[in-house]
Amino acid sequence: MAMDSARDTILNRVSGALRDVARQPLPILPDEPRVSGDSTARVAATLAAIDYVSGKTRRVKNKVELQNALAELVSAERVKKALVWENRELRELGIAEMLSQLDVEIVSPSEDKRALALCDLGVTSTDAVLPQTGTLALRTTPEQAEIVSLLPRVHLAIFRPTDLRADLRETLMQIKDRAHAVLITGPSRTADIEKTLALGVHGPKEFYAWSFEGE
Repeated sequence: MAMDSARDTILNRVSGALRDVARQPLPILPDEPRVSGDSTARVAATLAAIDYVSGKTRRVKNKVELQNALAELVSAERVKKALVWENRELRELGIAEMLSQLDVEIVSPSEDKRALALCDLGVTSTDAVLPQTGTLALRTTPEQAEIVSLLPRVHLAIFRPTDLRADLRETLMQIKDRAHAVLITGPSRTADIEKTLALGVHGPKEFYAWSFEGE
C-alpha cells in the first residue's frame, strides 16, 4: 500500500507539471532564414556547419573543377566502384561519365546486394540543405535510391545554393508528400554504453559535401 501511495504521489506531481506546461503558449517560429546574409554567406555558413560535424567540404565553380575534385577524391579514398543517383541533376553534371573516365566502375543501384556492398562511393545530389546545422535532406524516389547514401563507406553529396532552406519546417513541407527521406548530418556516428564514439559503423565513414555553383 505504501508503494502504491508513493507511486500515486509521483504520478500526480508529473500530471500537475504537465498541465502547467500545456498552459504555456508555444513560441511562433520565424519565417525568415535563421542564417542571415546573401547566398554566398549562407553557403559559407553551411560548409562551416558541415566541417564542424566532421564533413569534408568544397566549393566548386564549374565542371572542370568538379572533374578535378572527383579525381582527388577517387585517389584519396581509393575508389574502385561507385553508386550514383540516376536523377536529372547528376546526369546533367555528368557525374557517372566523369567517374568512368577515372576508371571507376559505375554500379546500378538495382544490382544484387552483394554487388552493391562492394561499392566504395555513393554520389547524390540534395533536395534541401539546412545551413544552421549542415543537415542534408535526400528524398527517396526511383531515381534517388536510398541505398546510395547509406551503404558505401564514402558518401559525396553535391548541392546547389538554391537547395538551401530556412529551417526544418520548410524542408519537411517540401518532402511531406514523398514516401520518406533521409536527413544527414555528417558521417555515421555510433556510441556504445561506455560513450566510445565510432564512425562508419552504421553508414558512411567519410562524408563529403560540395557546393556546386556553376551552370
